[in-house]
Amino acid sequence: MKYTIDKHDRYVVIEPHATFLNGDVAAKLKGEFLLRNTGGLRNIVLDLSQVTAADEQGIRTGVLAHRLCSASGGVFILINVCDSVVQLLKMSKLDKIFHIAKNLTKAEDIIFGVEIERQLKAATQAGND
Repeated sequence: MKYTIDKHDRYVVIEPHATFLNGDVAAKLKGEFLLRNTGGLRNIVLDLSQVTAADEQGIRTGVLAHRLCSASGGVFILINVCDSVVQLLKMSKLDKIFHIAKNLTKAEDIIFGVEIERQLKAATQAGND
């Protein structure tokens, strides 16, 4: 499975070049999520532009990315998600956990909002010490 990685200052965009997000694709994505997160990127955007369907294993790979990002103070965002994948996310109640944005611009808004909130909390804590 091939994928594109677009690294930015505060986040990375990973776009799988597959129409079906299944266990095989998920295994490769997990490795990439771990590599990017341990490399210091706490915000991961998964662009599902080319994905038209997914199975449970494919969707569950996002749980790992969500946990990695959350543990490092970041955020995991799905963008360009087709209706059938959104329905699968809703059935598994993962739509309540994942950030889902229409496009990269909206994802950037979420990331910068989270970053500002994190900085404000750090400044508030420093002021209270």
